[in-house]
Amino acid sequence: MQICILMCMQTTSVRIDRATHLELKRLASELEVSVGEAVRIAVRRATQERIGVQLGAELTTQENTWLDADLG
Repeated sequence: MQICILMCMQTTSVRIDRATHLELKRLASELEVSVGEAVRIAVRRATQERIGVQLGAELTTQENTWLDADLG
């Protein structure tokens, strides 16, 4: 049984090419974080960017109808 005082985190491996790994290590060094933390930051940024694109998209006719509905 493993005892964790601060935080237990399960880990996994991800295969990436050598050039990407070197770039990831460089990024982690620049940000002064671990490689794992750099990946977490990159994933969060990509997720936020995708959400931003979705929020900027034109509303559908159905969405406009719903927003214009009289709720009273």
